[in-house]
Amino acid sequence: MHDDANGDAKDAADRAARRGGPAGGADPEFLSLERELTVLLRRARANQGEMAREVHPDLEPAAYGLLIRLDELGRQRATELAAYIGVGKATMSRQLRALEELGLLAREPDPADGRAWLVDLTDEGRSRVGRVREARRARYVSQLAHWDRREVAELARLLHQLNRVMEK
Repeated sequence: MHDDANGDAKDAADRAARRGGPAGGADPEFLSLERELTVLLRRARANQGEMAREVHPDLEPAAYGLLIRLDELGRQRATELAAYIGVGKATMSRQLRALEELGLLAREPDPADGRAWLVDLTDEGRSRVGRVREARRARYVSQLAHWDRREVAELARLLHQLNRVMEK
């Protein structure tokens, strides 16, 4: 993996050991994992806010994930989106209404169930999300240019594996 990350994690583990051992008797590897995930998640939240503003200045950071989901899977029921994001129907309704008002999302009746609605990105929404995602990928390429492609693939594989475990 990347030397700087391992060095920082090892330094944190060494400091914990000097203080009388890891907190709660945790293994140094899991302390390092916790620290690195905390940093990653903090940065991801900040980046999500930036990306949301790049899509539209009035877009809430939390709604960016909805746009990505719709970009990847196409139209879906609001209940499916709420379950995926982990919010209630009222919160989802409010977010979808805001996205619709911004012209990024459209609703249509579900042909399979007249009581339900399907939501999807508008052409404008798809275009804006596509531009932001492409810019984000270009940043990853630039930031990780010194990494071996196999390391990038391994990181993606491990993150995928972690995400699957965390879903359960």
